[in-house]
Amino acid sequence: MAKGGQTPPEDSGGPSGGPGSDAVRAAWARKDAGDVAGARKDAQRILAGSPSPEDRERAEDLLRATATPRALYGYAFLGAVILAVLLGLVLTRYS
Repeated sequence: MAKGGQTPPEDSGGPSGGPGSDAVRAAWARKDAGDVAGARKDAQRILAGSPSPEDRERAEDLLRATATPRALYGYAFLGAVILAVLLGLVLTRYS
């Protein structure tokens, strides 16, 4: 199983030596090429069907590897609060 954004090893199953089916390999290739949104859509499309257990695991790994870290939302909220406080201070000072 791939951890933390790593592409699964090439020697783990599949008829041509890749990780799972052609659709799963194509989704991981899109992620490696930088198209994270497209790779997530491909993985969701794979999971919406009836994939094999290996393909399901690889698609779920891809979704976990491309998920936005929750801490990022906290930092964005903190930045917005600080900006609002500074804006409030400026408005009270110059009004």
